[in-house]
Amino acid sequence: MKCMAYDFSRIKNRGEEIKEWFKKECAVLRTGRATPTIVENLQVDSYGAKVPLKQIASIGIEDARTIRITPWDTSALKNIEHAIAVSNLGAQPISDKESVRVRLPELTEERRKSLVKILNEKLEEAKISLRQERDEIWKNIQEKERDNEISEDDKYKFKDDLQEIIEKT
Repeated sequence: MKCMAYDFSRIKNRGEEIKEWFKKECAVLRTGRATPTIVENLQVDSYGAKVPLKQIASIGIEDARTIRITPWDTSALKNIEHAIAVSNLGAQPISDKESVRVRLPELTEERRKSLVKILNEKLEEAKISLRQERDEIWKNIQEKERDNEISEDDKYKFKDDLQEIIEKT
């Protein structure tokens, strides 16, 4: 048996994917502060197809709680208004001749608690995904030891390396 290095690139890549997913999930949550990410992926009917809002309009911030959406084709105003109205933003769109404004309501104590609960659920989903990936790699390391591809010392060294990667993620 010879000592070999274990390729941890799979868990590193998966860890990065999970972090990116979690960041996107957090960005979509409405926290009372206006950001384009709140509305940019709303699906809007445009010429018979559903497309993300960011593909048919520019999205800007007017003030801390107001988002201004200016479609490149003003005929899309009604569809944008409808998409916002049926979304779960809790805000009513206000339309003028060339743009739609979305005024986000202030956060209530109940909504804050709900956001914390949602964030904790998303965090737990991310942790579970990472744990599942870790368990698969650990099983693979154990199989390599059973097949005499690596020594028992290497197995535990790789286990420590794996745990270190998980903690960094």
